[in-house]
Amino acid sequence: MYKPKDAAGGGCRKPPFDTDPRRGPAPPNQGPPFRRPPYQQHRWKPQFYPHYRDRPPNSNSYSNSNSQTRPNFIIHLRSDAPAAVKTTETQAVIQKLKFQPQKSNVIASNFVSGILFYEQWSEALETVVQLWVMKLNDRGHIFWPRVIFNVEVPSDKSELNDRLKTVFLEKLKGLMEGALVEKWLKKCKNVVEETNRVKSLLSKPQKLGVCDELLRKREGLDAERDLLLNRVQEFKCGIKSIVNYLENGKKDEEGDIPVFRISDGEIDWARVYKLMMRECRRLDDGLPIYAHRRDILKQIHNQQVSVLIGETGSGKSTQLVQFLADSGVSGHDSIICTQPRKLAAISLAERVKEESCGCYKDTPVSCYPSYSSFQDFDSKVIFMTDNCLLQHYMRDKQLSKISCIIVDEAHERSLNTDLLLALIKDLLCQRPRLRLIIMSATADADQFSEYFFGCRTLHVAGRNFPVDIKYVPCEYEGFSVSKSIPSYVLDVVRIVTEINRTERDGTILAFLTSQMEVELACEEFRAISAIALPLHGKLSYEDQRRVFLTYPGKRKVIFATNVAETSLTIPGVKYVVDSGMVKDSRFEPSTGMNVLRVCRISQSSANQRAGRAGRTEPGTCYRLYTETDFESMPPHQEPEIRKVHLGVAVMKILALGIKNVQEFDFVDAPSIKAIDMAVRNLIHLGIVAVKDNVYGLTSEGREMIKLGIEPRLGKIILQCFRHRLGREGLVLAAVMANSSSIFCRVGNQEDKFKSDCLKVQFCHPNGDLFTLLAVYKEWEAVSRDKKNVWCWENSINAKSMRRCLDTVQELESCLQNELNIIVPNYWYWDPQIRTEHDTTLKNIILSSLAENVAMYSGYDQLGYEVALTKKHIQLHPSCSLLNFGQRPAWVVFGDILSVSNEYLVCVTACDFDHLSTLSPPPLFDFLNMVDQQLQKRILSGFGSVLLKRFCGKCNTNVRRLVSCTRESCDDERIGVEVNVDQNEITLYAPERDMDKVCGLVNDRLGYEKRLLQNECLEKCLYSGGPTVLPSIALFGGGAEIKHLELEKRYLTVDIFHSNIDGLDDKELLTFLESFTLGQICAISKFSCIVLDNEEKDKWGRVTFLTPDAAKKAVDLNQFEIFGGLLKVVPSRNMYSGDNKMSFPALRAKIFWPRRCSKGVGFVKCNQNDVASMLNDFSNLVIGERLVYCERSEKFMDNIVITGLDRDLSEAEIFQVLSTKTSRRILDFFLGRGKEVDNPPPLVACEEAILREISPFMPRRAPQGNGVRVQVFPPEPKGSYMRAAITFDGSLHLEAAKALEQIDGKVLPGCRSWQKIRCLQLFHSSVSCPAPVYHVIRNELDSLLARFRRQKGVECNLERNQNGSYRVRISASATKVVAELRRPLEQLMKGNDVQHPDITPAVLQVLFSQDGIMLMKSIQRETGTHIFFDRRNMIVRVFGTPDKTDGVENRLVKAILALHDTKQLEIRLRGGLLPPDMMKRVVQNFGPDLHRLKEKVPECEFCLNTKRHCISIVGPKEAKQKVEDIIQDLAQTSELQSLRNDNESACPICLCDVEDPYMLENCCHKFCNSCLVEQCESAIKGHDNFPLKCTKEGCGAPILLTDLRTLLSIEKLEELFRASLDAYVAGSGGRFRFCPSPDCPLVYRVADPDGPGAPFVCGACFVETCTKCHVEYHPYLSCEKYQEFKDDPDSSLKEWCKEKEHVKKCPVCGFTIEKIDGCNHIECRCGKHICWVCLEFFGSSEECYGHLRSVHLAIL
Repeated sequence: MYKPKDAAGGGCRKPPFDTDPRRGPAPPNQGPPFRRPPYQQHRWKPQFYPHYRDRPPNSNSYSNSNSQTRPNFIIHLRSDAPAAVKTTETQAVIQKLKFQPQKSNVIASNFVSGILFYEQWSEALETVVQLWVMKLNDRGHIFWPRVIFNVEVPSDKSELNDRLKTVFLEKLKGLMEGALVEKWLKKCKNVVEETNRVKSLLSKPQKLGVCDELLRKREGLDAERDLLLNRVQEFKCGIKSIVNYLENGKKDEEGDIPVFRISDGEIDWARVYKLMMRECRRLDDGLPIYAHRRDILKQIHNQQVSVLIGETGSGKSTQLVQFLADSGVSGHDSIICTQPRKLAAISLAERVKEESCGCYKDTPVSCYPSYSSFQDFDSKVIFMTDNCLLQHYMRDKQLSKISCIIVDEAHERSLNTDLLLALIKDLLCQRPRLRLIIMSATADADQFSEYFFGCRTLHVAGRNFPVDIKYVPCEYEGFSVSKSIPSYVLDVVRIVTEINRTERDGTILAFLTSQMEVELACEEFRAISAIALPLHGKLSYEDQRRVFLTYPGKRKVIFATNVAETSLTIPGVKYVVDSGMVKDSRFEPSTGMNVLRVCRISQSSANQRAGRAGRTEPGTCYRLYTETDFESMPPHQEPEIRKVHLGVAVMKILALGIKNVQEFDFVDAPSIKAIDMAVRNLIHLGIVAVKDNVYGLTSEGREMIKLGIEPRLGKIILQCFRHRLGREGLVLAAVMANSSSIFCRVGNQEDKFKSDCLKVQFCHPNGDLFTLLAVYKEWEAVSRDKKNVWCWENSINAKSMRRCLDTVQELESCLQNELNIIVPNYWYWDPQIRTEHDTTLKNIILSSLAENVAMYSGYDQLGYEVALTKKHIQLHPSCSLLNFGQRPAWVVFGDILSVSNEYLVCVTACDFDHLSTLSPPPLFDFLNMVDQQLQKRILSGFGSVLLKRFCGKCNTNVRRLVSCTRESCDDERIGVEVNVDQNEITLYAPERDMDKVCGLVNDRLGYEKRLLQNECLEKCLYSGGPTVLPSIALFGGGAEIKHLELEKRYLTVDIFHSNIDGLDDKELLTFLESFTLGQICAISKFSCIVLDNEEKDKWGRVTFLTPDAAKKAVDLNQFEIFGGLLKVVPSRNMYSGDNKMSFPALRAKIFWPRRCSKGVGFVKCNQNDVASMLNDFSNLVIGERLVYCERSEKFMDNIVITGLDRDLSEAEIFQVLSTKTSRRILDFFLGRGKEVDNPPPLVACEEAILREISPFMPRRAPQGNGVRVQVFPPEPKGSYMRAAITFDGSLHLEAAKALEQIDGKVLPGCRSWQKIRCLQLFHSSVSCPAPVYHVIRNELDSLLARFRRQKGVECNLERNQNGSYRVRISASATKVVAELRRPLEQLMKGNDVQHPDITPAVLQVLFSQDGIMLMKSIQRETGTHIFFDRRNMIVRVFGTPDKTDGVENRLVKAILALHDTKQLEIRLRGGLLPPDMMKRVVQNFGPDLHRLKEKVPECEFCLNTKRHCISIVGPKEAKQKVEDIIQDLAQTSELQSLRNDNESACPICLCDVEDPYMLENCCHKFCNSCLVEQCESAIKGHDNFPLKCTKEGCGAPILLTDLRTLLSIEKLEELFRASLDAYVAGSGGRFRFCPSPDCPLVYRVADPDGPGAPFVCGACFVETCTKCHVEYHPYLSCEKYQEFKDDPDSSLKEWCKEKEHVKKCPVCGFTIEKIDGCNHIECRCGKHICWVCLEFFGSSEECYGHLRSVHLAIL
């Protein structure tokens, strides 16, 4: 506390008025004015009469002093309370006095609270003694009395001092053995007892781990005991020093360093009291450094330099300066304590001032956070920044008023600290009495000791509790799925979640590297019982305060950057999670840029972080790295002088007169390259000049030294003053120094989006520095009480703005005091008006940052080309230039920031013309740079599908094309960008190469367009089995049938290549077409995971337009080309993609024997049942044969049956055996021998099985896909042929009938014993991707559990190699399988979103980033999975039934709203719009566009600053109104012209295009519905093929890709069938459909001149003659067969001609042939006929009678 120099004990000033009654009053102006301590300023100040300055205000006590007798003695009750003392408290103390005053005044003040008046000295004496006794005995008052003598008697003061000495000495001696000492001695005793207990445990056998823990505990207890004893001893020593002073001024013992050196003179009892109370507090606080006070003082007294390593919490920063001030080491000079930061200097000064209040005379503690040449070094202790002391050294190289320098926080090794230490080292030799103490928590003590002549190092332990270190290595490797989240962030969140779940209460502090990671971790961490809080340097003060608050019922989880490592101490932290990473900024002289990279921390930083867990109680630190990693870390962080630009350091070294910077005695010398670059930069700035090969400062450099700031900032300031823009220059320097933190962009995505919109209003087209200048100017104009609110409303960091203000004020003071420059308080520059000041400021910034120039490359993807390094670097996403529609051609930048990418930061536009005026000239050839700049060319008029194929999957085609183009042109900057939404391709190339690049791109486009025009879809007319080649139609552009393959020749081939990675698709396909002389009509690239060697090196699949071309392509098999071996084979699974069943598949297995029976069978049963079975099987007859049964000699549980009929099957024999015994037969099988010769081929078997099944299958599916058959090749030693029949699941009843019918059948070409058997177990499976499984897991588990409870049902859940899940179902009946599949299908296959408004055009919005985020958001909120099939344009929702229904409705609404938003979108850049269009919108309508909403209230608006557009949610009609408003604002007709282009009429309906669709082939736009109607018309009429563009003069065919987009799968199938009908009808009789009703197959008609051939329909198995188109008639010509059809008896009649033995029955006309015998013939009609005369009779007797009577004979 500051005390006036006339205070008691001061002895150097006269009393406030003369005590001699004979003398008159002192003159009114005598004595200095009253000064208050800093903490009492700005409060009410009592105004005293000059003679009686201690007199209370408004008091009349002395108003009539000449007429009334003055009191002889006045006692002031003074206090140093921070607030005014209540009058009741003062009165209560006065009432306790033994001698009441004659008069008293009570004042509500915090300085003089009461005045007591006494006439008698004895009463005054007793009152003073009583007040001190009360205060020393803690009797409840806060005053200390001060006596003012109006009558001076020397003995009075002596008497008072004697009485008070007795009182104080009694109190002091009591303290030495009092309760406070006893308390700590008792605690020490407890520690000793605990130590003895641990020792006793150690004396007994213990486990190794327990023993280690006990040893560590004993070591800690011993240290704690010693610390407690030393503290008590130090306390006694301090009290004894005060006692020695009071006892007649006795000195401390000989040889001891005095703890307190109190000057001789009158005793200041208030000071003695303060010293005594401070000692008590020191003992009670228990700071570790207190126990080492005398050792430290002795070291400092004996040695000129000391290194003090004090751990965090030891109290070194606040206590050491007081120890030195108390002991008088500094003498009459000052003790300086430097800090690297202003905030630390100010806060420490306030803390020390508070602790030492009243302990020193005069001004005890001061703080100089910034330098001024007018600063007085008259305080006992002065805190200042190291930069401030360095500046002072420039003026006073002897530091003459300083006796002791403490360099604190030396471990930070700031640039100023290292320079300061080097300069002080030289000064120590000149001033032997100067003391230097280097103080740090984690510094490299040995390095400092070696640098300073081998000085001694002292170590002081911290006040930390034990921290348990746990090494938990990272679980994740590399990056997460998004590839943007570092693995350690996920691990930090994982560990924090685990701690929160398993550990007891306590705050968790997790260290990450950046604001982005902190915010991401806060979003990822989810726990109901905890609250996640961010902590980083860019937070506002209010947000930072949140980490210090308490949240009842919730644990605090703080994710912080390294700001929490040393700068802040958060109470209650018990758990620390250390990622082991930090972002480290480093200047690289080789590139001239600052690089900010994530790297490992040092060991000292790791220990600092761990120490945060033990500040208040024992804690735990989880390190996300191994102990080996920790040991490999550097022990200490690298000094700043090796990591920063050395411009300031070199400038200061030269200012000291040191000519050769490289010979300067650095603590850690920087690289020579860094020094040379700094010198070069200073020369370029005009700060340093070379004369006679010696470097020296210019006049401008000497001025800049006095400013003490970065050279380029100093040049900006001085240049601005020369151009009468002084105010602007100061602010520019301030905001540039704080540029990274002025705009506050924190919180969730919505908050950041809002911040971006608010920033637009300040953005200036000249760049970041002008933008920040505009922010400061507007902030400065706001009244002081509203500044914080203004910052909050505009998303500005108020703390950064105050920091800028402080910088401006410091610079103003420096300019006025050091350079005698008057700083104006007005502005010339106006951000809203373009004036010559803009150009002036741009030129000043350019001249100050002349080495940081960059030119726009002409290509946004490359960004700007840095002039000196020729590197291409992007603007930082926060750059204000990105908010304008145009990029400036030339810019200057503050720094290059390297994180995951490199960015230019603090970017400002500059004028190209001014580059030539720079002096000295720039170090780069800017004219050559202009010549090499990229040009831009736009190609348009392409369809979106063409552009997508041009790009290829994941842009592979474009990347390959760009790579080849760059190689061809020898320029790595060439770029090609494709904008599918705008149907444009943008080329970037130098002017000399542009035509070549354009030609290469057009060539590729032409190739892709030809493939698109030739594209066909393979359509199976009917599918049999995998080995049965079906009839194929190629369905292509114009919805035409391009080729009909009925001979079952292959069109598709599989392509393999041994060098698949180096294969160019275009080259391969072009080669295939040229070699085969055919057209390629379909391409399918192979992109699956290779699961077997057969698929290795597979490139893909190619379909040709003709089978001849495909056959010729196969001739290329094993052909060496393109750096590898080419393999071309016919495709095996050519048509599987077209054979989808309408309902989930049902699979049945059948088999038949391929080896004949040996007549021997084997019955397997329980061994105990063998005898009983043999008895049952005695005299057993099977198949009309008596068989013989006996026990097997080889297997005891088998019975051997011999003598069996070899044609019998296992099932037939098993059925007989089952009826003969009641015992359980486990199995029965026949012994089989040799396989049959010449079995039928697999294809024949498949066709035969299909023929058997076909009659039971319905004809409703025109494709015939209801059933498929696959016969498997037999195993070499297998006894059976096996086949699988796959049915459409909806046909389970038909399948059951078909399988029942086929069971026991013998296929054509097989032996009678090769009977088909059906396994009475049917299989099916349902699969789903992993994301689907996770959302239906619980429901699926419940469903499977219910299934498993059913008899005869098996359900298994499997995980496939690709991560998907499959449920396998097996049951004994097809109906059961179908019923089980149905709920599984509903759950695992999801629900298709069906809504009339959800068209393919609407679904296009899901391709956008907004659409993807929309689906993810709904998924996250509802616990479902949404799948978007981009090929078929289908959206499917997966999840439990209770969730999917609501999700479908919500998704439909969201998609429609997003589509409407996309449709109602107004762009704010491009075309003829002004570059600052977005800023105009914000200025006119507000960042939230509220004024635009007032004009169009039916809409909601959102400004997207990244895309420069306004999204409108509302009726489409409102868009016109909004466009007009924006158009008026832009003052251009561009929007109107665009609108006119968009409103062209549809060529079909001749109305405005609604829901536009652009055809791929010709790029003409139609209404989507009109094109669909055109297709449906063709379907209904079976004509109008090919389908063409109806725009006048066009006629281009509608491509297959358009048809796929426009039509659903069902409609496309209908269109194909209609096209096939039209094709067959228009074939001129060359093709015909199978005559069976509804049969889909087509056959080729035989040549008119040739014979007819049979056509066997694979669908209905009807045989048809291809010439006469009726059932096939072997051995008959078509004419004969037709004749027979017309007259079935014609052949009989011809046969009967001229045959006497052939006659007709006269009754029925039946033809009868008589070979021999009697003439009696009986006809089939029952009549008896006489063969001679053809007379008929009713009986044979009558006929014979007729023969005998008429013809006389029967023969």
